[in-house]
Amino acid sequence: MSAEPSAGPAASPSDHCPAAAAAGQSGDGGAASAAGLRPRFWEGRRLAELSRAEWEALCDGCGKCCLHKLEDEKTGRLYRTNVHCRLLDPQSCRCTDYPNRRRHVPDCVKLTPAAVPRLDWLPGTCAYRRVAAGKPLPPWHHLECGDRNRVHAVGASVRGWCISETEAGDLEDHLID
Repeated sequence: MSAEPSAGPAASPSDHCPAAAAAGQSGDGGAASAAGLRPRFWEGRRLAELSRAEWEALCDGCGKCCLHKLEDEKTGRLYRTNVHCRLLDPQSCRCTDYPNRRRHVPDCVKLTPAAVPRLDWLPGTCAYRRVAAGKPLPPWHHLECGDRNRVHAVGASVRGWCISETEAGDLEDHLID
């Protein structure tokens, strides 16, 4: 959840997202406004200023936060795996029981405005992390281009390369970095 200074006029989301061009979206928050959200609510605001609906809408649906991580006990270094939580639908990259997830997975991390800056394992493309750091959303983000499937089309999600924890076996066999 962050933003970088631009080096000139910002490109329209339709410059980066064919779906936005096809839908005639101009990047003015049209998709957000249609959902009852403030236009371009993610710009110029702190995460703590977002409504619950805006907070939920900010998620890009990549599924990367639902991948298991291993920590080296000696160094504290985190290693990512391609193993996802049993509740993640690997096709949609969404939780299958989001409202009750912590009942099924007690150690599921709840993202909050206060927690996001401390969660350095969130990917650099994460909208929460980017907005917190004052950076713009990626051009493929659904709030910029109007297409929730664009995250998958550009390869920014876990679709197609993760395995469920119920099938994976030892996490050490699934390290990806």
